[in-house]
Amino acid sequence: MKILVIGGTGMIGAHTALLLREHGDDVTVAGRGPVPDESPVADFPLLEGDYTVPSFTREQLSGFDAVVFAAGQDPRHRTAADSDDAAFWAATQSVGVPRFAELVKQSGVGRFVQVGSYYHQLRPDIATANPYVAARKSADEGARALADGSFSVCTLNPPSIIGVVPGASTRRYRRMVGWAAGNEPGIPDFAPVGGTNYMSARSLAQAIRGAVHGGESGKAYLIGDENLEYQQFFQLMVDAAGGDREIVARDEQHPLLSDAAIVQGRGNTLAYEPDPEETRLLGYDRNDCARAVGELVEAVVASV
Repeated sequence: MKILVIGGTGMIGAHTALLLREHGDDVTVAGRGPVPDESPVADFPLLEGDYTVPSFTREQLSGFDAVVFAAGQDPRHRTAADSDDAAFWAATQSVGVPRFAELVKQSGVGRFVQVGSYYHQLRPDIATANPYVAARKSADEGARALADGSFSVCTLNPPSIIGVVPGASTRRYRRMVGWAAGNEPGIPDFAPVGGTNYMSARSLAQAIRGAVHGGESGKAYLIGDENLEYQQFFQLMVDAAGGDREIVARDEQHPLLSDAAIVQGRGNTLAYEPDPEETRLLGYDRNDCARAVGELVEAVVASV
């Protein structure tokens, strides 16, 4: 199958592109600019474009059998220039994603798989109060509304993802890995109370492949792996980095996981079990988080 991965130069997209190619698909990655030499997808065909502008054309998309959308932006992607909250979420989520999906449909592509986020599917009430989650919900529902007999659309809504690729994502984790190893004495040894479901980038890539080749059109899949308290996740990081100490939980904001980053609110836990039949259909691994944390730490250390 000839597949285009939008956001294919990012962490989720790169893992997906590599796995799809490994299993025999003809994969092109799409990004806003040239791919750095250090990227694991540096040797893939590249289509430059920006869905938020938008700059892609029907002609560029028409040769593909399927499009994977793995470029949805979240609060980490906002910059000082993105001062208009409503405009940012409209461009990157609620308007930008369905508009791009419509272009994919008009181009004659038969399948569209969107990578979304779990908040609105697990806790619809959060979407009523959080503009980011509301925009994710609109992006998900807007794209799936385009499904018909000629255009298959489904969404994967994953939890917090554990993974890195060389470049920006390894740099993002350097401070946390340094702390886990015991090299950041200014950062206290505790984790905020609460927790969430976690999933490895490898498991997510497997689910994306399953959705591309066999996902049900019009379906939103709530996917995930392990429910961990933040204390447990922090402890996994410390153990993988050889930090040799015990992390406790406190009801305080933490420098490595601010209250703003805990969408459900500090002290709350977003725990669930994905549907077993859907997990089998999509074909992704479970119990992969500890392995993914170890791989993350190794990649960050190697990048320093």
